[in-house]
Amino acid sequence: MTELKGLTLAEKLYQLIIGRLDGNMLDSACYRAQVLGLVDKGIGGFIIFGGQRGQLKQFIAECQGRCRRTLLFASDVERGVGQQISGATMFPCQMAVAAAVRMDVEDDAILLRHGVDAIVAECIDMGINMPLIPVLDVNRNQFNPIICTRAFSDNPHTVSWLGRLYVEAIEQAGIMCCVKHFPGHGDTATDSHIALPIISKSCQELYDVDLVPFSDAISAGARGIMVGHLSVPCFDETPATLSHRIVTGLLRKKYIFDGLIITDALNMDALKQIDNVPANCINAGIDVLLHPLDVDDTVDELTLALKTGTITQKQIDLACKRILSVKGRLNMRHRAIINPRRHVRLSEQLTEMSITLVKGKGEIFPLPWQPRLIIVGDDKSCEASPLLTYFDKCTNIRELLPPSDISHTAVVIAVFTSVKAWRGNSGLIQSDIDLINGIIRGCRHCVVISFGSPYVLRHFDTADILIAAYEESVYAQLSVIKALRGEMAFSGHLPVTITR
Repeated sequence: MTELKGLTLAEKLYQLIIGRLDGNMLDSACYRAQVLGLVDKGIGGFIIFGGQRGQLKQFIAECQGRCRRTLLFASDVERGVGQQISGATMFPCQMAVAAAVRMDVEDDAILLRHGVDAIVAECIDMGINMPLIPVLDVNRNQFNPIICTRAFSDNPHTVSWLGRLYVEAIEQAGIMCCVKHFPGHGDTATDSHIALPIISKSCQELYDVDLVPFSDAISAGARGIMVGHLSVPCFDETPATLSHRIVTGLLRKKYIFDGLIITDALNMDALKQIDNVPANCINAGIDVLLHPLDVDDTVDELTLALKTGTITQKQIDLACKRILSVKGRLNMRHRAIINPRRHVRLSEQLTEMSITLVKGKGEIFPLPWQPRLIIVGDDKSCEASPLLTYFDKCTNIRELLPPSDISHTAVVIAVFTSVKAWRGNSGLIQSDIDLINGIIRGCRHCVVISFGSPYVLRHFDTADILIAAYEESVYAQLSVIKALRGEMAFSGHLPVTITR
């Protein structure tokens, strides 16, 4: 194993770990020194959360210039680099992308490829060489609190088609694509940040649905796969991240995957009741331990596991060899000049194309009545929403006491929801659902717009018009305003099935 020559045991163990890098803490000399100390110890890389574009880019370059072996810089950039880093471009979420792009329209595919190329170019410009995209989960559970709009669709073939486009764009640019969350996080109502989700499906259902996009991504050349913290009893009672049957038997042997197998973040609570998680991951066949709570403690745990025979030197060497092999093949040759205006315009185009008329007729726009706007969400949405440029008055639903003060009027209800880790819910609480239905029953005309999960619309089928916008972004709100004014058609199509 010539790749391992010159590496001490400690350096090999640090190579297996991707630690956390808080970009917003780089003003602290103490924090920078702490990160650089890990670089000196031989850490495999970092996952980036937050930061300012110029400062973070400079620090990443400093880290790469200091290390003996290339560092992997990962980040969850499902909505573009702007999702994590200020000064970069924010793109629409994956479900919005699926709503915008039709597989049988060549121009749509070309536009999306330009969009993904823009995300890749911004990754390379920053020094991110392992974007943790795309999400390949098939979202079959309407109550999914952590995947939801992060997924493309509930159709495995749609997910596969779009996923392949992302994988090819990323890998062809010379950086490493890491798809997630194997063997599929789409059919659960549990957030793995909070507890261990159980996927109660037969193996055949998983082969026919959830595993299809991962198989296609491997065929397309994906070099990284993230394993989710999931219990999949039909394969193994042991959580997938710790399961030799799933990691080695299914992913490595059945699907003949020879790239890097990466854990989901190890700071999540799904595995908190389990001892010796790092060693169990290595025994399962994992290569990279992502985001443990403490990097040095993890190395100490692995060192002890080696001494006690819980894991073997051969396992460490094999994982380390794969990591170094992938690093050796990284080639960020796609040195495109960043064109922020073009990237913003691509994002705006995709967002406009995603806005979906779920119920109603497009001919009614612009609206023939002067509606009142009611916001369902936090107060900041009322204070700063671009919707205020279209509506004279904005009222938070909780200020309508009693709701009868909107009777016999026309209203537009804007529902803001989002997918956030640790919250456990991507939809609406029942009291808000009841309030909205009370308004619908009492008013003369009602439009309900979902800025977030389209599944919330299933509660309001008695409204005159239902619109899905998939996310809370400024672009999404401005696009809806255009559609309400009749300045653009609703061209989006619903990529998931909504049922009561």
